[in-house]
Amino acid sequence: MNDSIGWAVSPGLTDYNAAVAAMETRAAAIADGRAGELVWLLEHPPLYTAGVSARASDLLDPDRFPVFQTGRGGQFTYHGPGQRVAYVMLDLRRRGRDVTKFVADLERWIVGALAAFNVKGEIRPGRVGVWVERKGPGWAREDKIAAIGVRLRKWVSFHGIAFNVEPDLEHFSGITPCGISGPQFGVTSLVDLGHPVTMSDADAALRESFQIVFGPTEPAPPPI
Repeated sequence: MNDSIGWAVSPGLTDYNAAVAAMETRAAAIADGRAGELVWLLEHPPLYTAGVSARASDLLDPDRFPVFQTGRGGQFTYHGPGQRVAYVMLDLRRRGRDVTKFVADLERWIVGALAAFNVKGEIRPGRVGVWVERKGPGWAREDKIAAIGVRLRKWVSFHGIAFNVEPDLEHFSGITPCGISGPQFGVTSLVDLGHPVTMSDADAALRESFQIVFGPTEPAPPPI
């Protein structure tokens, strides 16, 4: 089997239901040995997704954007333009069958990509995802810059990460992101932090960091 992992990028905005269907089809093909591993980068129209741990009370504005129930781990998440979603379809049978390590590697991947822009991404026990500390006179806050929600079927992963490059952060106000609330927590993006990063810049950083953590990649067509 080719050891390189496919790296696909879809232009424009990709319909959520179509993406999930394509992702599940590809994951099944990987599990059956009919297709190679794939990372698929895309953007969605504005929407909210509810993971398996989502609480109804965390959907603060249910009529704002379409809401999709999804089988990934985690709670409510926002997707929309300016946010790079990476669906990660990897065969954990080849990677030790260690889910805890896999999630930690996803976090390490994001931290490495942030470092390319001199942003210090941090991990917090009990709060999956990647955070950035922000401080000012008399205040301190931790803002989430990337969310992680994955699912495994036959030891093949699907769903993945959501990396905030330049989304409309106000759109997150319709949910309690990942079930975490309080004035000490917020949401941020690379552009919000003062880094004029394009999606292409972010993609390059994500690919370089991914290869350090998971191994070599090669260009591949999107599944749809």
